[in-house]
Amino acid sequence: MAIFNVGSINIDHVYQVEHFVQPGETLSSNGYQQLLGGKGANQSIALAQAGADAFHVGKLSKSDADYKQALIRFGVDCKHLECTDEPSGHAIIQVTPSGENAIVLFGGANQTISSDDISQALASAKPSDWVLTQNETSCVEQVLTTCKAKQLKIAFNPAPMTSAIKDLPLDCLSLLIVNEVEAQELSGQSDLDKMEQYFRSKWPELEVIITMGKAGVRMLRHQQTLNVSAFNVEAVDTTAAGDTFIGYFLAAYSQHSDAEQALKRACAASALAVTKQGAAQSIPAKSDVERFLANHN
Repeated sequence: MAIFNVGSINIDHVYQVEHFVQPGETLSSNGYQQLLGGKGANQSIALAQAGADAFHVGKLSKSDADYKQALIRFGVDCKHLECTDEPSGHAIIQVTPSGENAIVLFGGANQTISSDDISQALASAKPSDWVLTQNETSCVEQVLTTCKAKQLKIAFNPAPMTSAIKDLPLDCLSLLIVNEVEAQELSGQSDLDKMEQYFRSKWPELEVIITMGKAGVRMLRHQQTLNVSAFNVEAVDTTAAGDTFIGYFLAAYSQHSDAEQALKRACAASALAVTKQGAAQSIPAKSDVERFLANHN
C-alpha cells in the first residue's frame, strides 16, 4: 500500500531570534541555518521514517538537486519529483527561545505543478493507496478531483489556510487534518464542540482530525469521537511538529492500525520532533518513537 504525497519542497532559512521582528524593527539573529523543509517534504519524510511506502510528487530547482538526494536518503521515493529551471520554494523562519516560529513563504517551483504532472504520478495508484496533499502547491483542486475519480483515499492538510480553501471540493476527501486555528476558520466556530458539530453536519462521512498542540488531538470518525492527550516535553522548536504528526498518523492508519493507537503514535512522534531544532532533521526515526512510547505507557 503506497502513499503519494503531492507536496511542497522548500529551502528553509532559519533564524534564531529573541522575539519575532516587529514592523519597522531591524533585529539581529542569534543563529542561522539553511535546511530542507516545506510541508510536503516534511510530511514525506515523516511517512518514510514511520515505515510507509512514500512517493513524493513535486518540483524543485535543478540548482537544489542535492535536496532531492536528501529526501531519497530519508527513504522517500522521488521518481515523481522533477527538477526544473524554476527557483525552489523557500521559507524565512524566525524561531524564538520558547520554540515558537513565524514563517514567510515563497512558492517558487511548488506553484508550477500541473494537472498532467498529477495524472502521470497517480496513473499507477490503486484504490487501496492513499494520497496526501497540503495547500503549498498549485493544482490542489485537481488532486482532489483526480483522487475522487480514481476512487483513491485522500487526506488533506489545508495549510497554509486561505479563503480559497472553502471553495475546494472538500466532499472528495476521506480525511481532513487541521489545527485549531484552521478548524475555526473553516467552521466559523471558536468552541471545540461546536467545531465538531459543524464538521459532522457539513460532511457527515468525512473523518476529521483537529490538532491542539499541548491540549492533544481530537478525531471525528464515523459516530465516534476520539480524544488523545499530548505528551509533555520541553519544546525547542515547533517547526515540523504538525507535519511529523500527519506523516506518522497516516503511515499507521493506512495500514489499518487502530485509530486511537495511530493518534497516540503520531502524538509521540510530534513530541519528539519539538525537542530538536529545524524541520526535516527533527523528524524522529521509527525506533525512537517506539522507544519513547515504551517509556510512556
